[in-house]
Amino acid sequence: MWRGRLFFLCLALALLSGCAPGGPVAEAGADAQLPADKLIAITFDDGPRRNTTERLLDGLQERGASATFFLIGKQIEGNEDLVRRMQAEGHQVGSHTWNHVRLQGISRETLQREVGRTEETLEALLGGGPYWLRPPYGAVDAADRELLQVPMIKWSIDPRDWEKLNTAQVKAAVLENAAPNQIILLHDIYDTSVDAALEIVDTLQGEGYRFVTVQELLEANGIQPEAGVLYCSGDT
Repeated sequence: MWRGRLFFLCLALALLSGCAPGGPVAEAGADAQLPADKLIAITFDDGPRRNTTERLLDGLQERGASATFFLIGKQIEGNEDLVRRMQAEGHQVGSHTWNHVRLQGISRETLQREVGRTEETLEALLGGGPYWLRPPYGAVDAADRELLQVPMIKWSIDPRDWEKLNTAQVKAAVLENAAPNQIILLHDIYDTSVDAALEIVDTLQGEGYRFVTVQELLEANGIQPEAGVLYCSGDT
């Protein structure tokens, strides 16, 4: 019964969040049929940070897991090798603006500067994009979406790792809600989050999940991402 309530609550929240509408979603239950290939995306915000991001990349490489990194532009300088490594090892690299600015209630000039400067830095470092955007706090004014020339990514599982700073609690919060086609939000600037992420990967891989980039997740579900559209999961 509680799973049914949770499903409809999550669906309602997705609709209210402004995420792109998706096709029908099966209710998770004891008799639910999971796809043969259980895909899930794990994403990381606010990096890169030398010690934690490097350790995370080591762990993901050891496990053969792909991830998506939404980078704060001003933190790229001095960590260029880590960003190149992300790309080289098959991870998706995206933007989290230059200064982690909330993209609601700001001028269009500020929005374009925050997004454009990070995009230009990534293009100079890694080559042509586009580099998808995760708006800080997951929101952008609807009227400004037309200015954004890339798809935007939110999330469907948020363990509030930045608040908990507790590996066991973060891991439990993610695993409680894990399901195929979900997008997990974590932050690779905290040691506790890196520890939790690697334990989450170990557990879910043991259950048959495959960790893919956000782009791979959407495309595997027949979604052709569009510029200015906000996506929350592989079901949206």
